[in-house]
Parts: sequence; C-alpha cells; structure tokens
Amino acid sequence: MRGAGTTRSKPWTRGIVWTLALGWLALTLLPLAFVVFTSLKSQQDSFDKPVWALPSHLDWSHYASVLQGGFFTYLRNSAFVVGTSVVLIVLIAALAAYALVRLKFRFDKALFGLIVAAMIVPLHITLVPIYLLTRDLGLYDTPFALIGPYVATSLPVSVFILTEFMRQIPRELQEAAQLDGCGPWTIFLRIFLPLSGPGIATVAIYNGMHLWNEFIFANVLTSSPGNRTLPLALWDYQGEFSSNLPAMLAVVTLTSLPLIVVYAFGQERIVKAMMAGSLKG
Repeated sequence: MRGAGTTRSKPWTRGIVWTLALGWLALTLLPLAFVVFTSLKSQQDSFDKPVWALPSHLDWSHYASVLQGGFFTYLRNSAFVVGTSVVLIVLIAALAAYALVRLKFRFDKALFGLIVAAMIVPLHITLVPIYLLTRDLGLYDTPFALIGPYVATSLPVSVFILTEFMRQIPRELQEAAQLDGCGPWTIFLRIFLPLSGPGIATVAIYNGMHLWNEFIFANVLTSSPGNRTLPLALWDYQGEFSSNLPAMLAVVTLTSLPLIVVYAFGQERIVKAMMAGSLKG
C-alpha cells in the first residue's frame, strides 16, 4: 500500500517541480525580455507608450548607431582588461593556494586569515588611494590602470576558493611524486594544477563575469572614450537633460551577449566544481 501511494504521488511531485521551474524561468527571463523589447522601440514610443508595451514596430536603428559608434573600442578594451586580469588572478591565486596548502611555513595560517579578512574590505574606501597611486605611476586613463585594482580586489576570494579546493587533494599524490624526485614546481604543474581544473574554471568564470560589468574603477581611473570599457558605453547616450533609453538598452543587450555565451558554456563546469568540492569535503 505504501509503495502504491508513493507511485501515485510522483506525477504530483513532478508537476509541482515543473511548475516552480517554469515560474522561475519566466521570472528570470522577464527583465531580459524587457531590455530587448525596449531596445527595439523608437525613442518616441519609449516616451508615449507604457513601459511594458510592445514596440509598434521593430526599430533596429539603435543597434546600428551603437555598432557604428565606439562600441567596438569599448569591447576591445573590456576584452583586453578582463582577459589579462583573469589570467593573472588565476595564476597568482593558484600559486598562493598551493603554497598555503602544501608548503608549510611560519605564519601560514595567519596569512590565510589576512587574505580571508580582505574579502570584507569595501571597495569604496580604496578608490582614493588607488586613484592617487595610479596617477603617480603614470597609468591614469589607460587600460593598464584597471588591471592592478581588478587583480588585487579579486585575489582574496579567488585564493579562498582554490585553497579550500586544493586542500581536498590527497596528500598521498604529493608524497608519491616526491618519492619519484619531483620538486615543488613539478608537483604544482603536473598534479595540483590539473586536479584543480574545476576550481580554476570556477574562479575564471566568476571573476570574468564580475569584472566584465565593473563600473566604479573604470569610471574613476579612465576618462577618455578611447580607454573606457563597456559599462561606460552608456554615457554616450545619456545627456545632461535627456537620455536615449532604447539606445542605452541596446548597449546593455550587446554587452550582455558575451556573458550569456560564456555562462552557457561554463555553467556545467561551475556545477561540476561545486559537486566535486562537496563530494571531496
């Protein structure tokens, strides 16, 4: 009797799960649909019609205007700054995590505690010192001005993630490699780095998506259009007394496309990394 009741309840359970999943999907897609449809409105429709009204006709002129403007310059700057920053973050965080986990030294736990404590430091209190340092180094208003702050502010959480991930790698693998005559660099490159692939992918995707949308440092440390990144492209369509809302949302749509593509290909790696960490723990 209990088995039959359990069997009969399965369709109800699946129906509830599917209903909740579809509801969450609709709730998630609603802001994206609003952005896309509004970007296809004419500027007159954006003022005359209700916010959620569909466009009377599809106006692609905003996308043409954005693409003919400085969008590709912003895209190039963002790709360079974010790509370089993510590579440096992954490399430094992996080396730091390996040292904290396997190369025992004095005050290693205190150092790890300081790194974790740095995660709670608000970014806003670092703006003035970083601006003065960037200006004194002659890097102000260059793409290189953003790489240093991006790497520095992203390292604490990245080191924390990779440290906890590398901590679960069996010590027997390191001991076996040492018996074969491998040094610390060989052990790091041939054992820890490959086995930390899911964690490294998580760190790269997380920081890449975060830095792609970063606005505060980009706004403070760059000023000329030729050195700005994608989040600052919205300024081209915002005046002192008015703004071109459809064009601004066209920029948002085009800016989001790389993130959507990266997430579509990277979400499986993130899930595998979370599952690997939970299973090893």
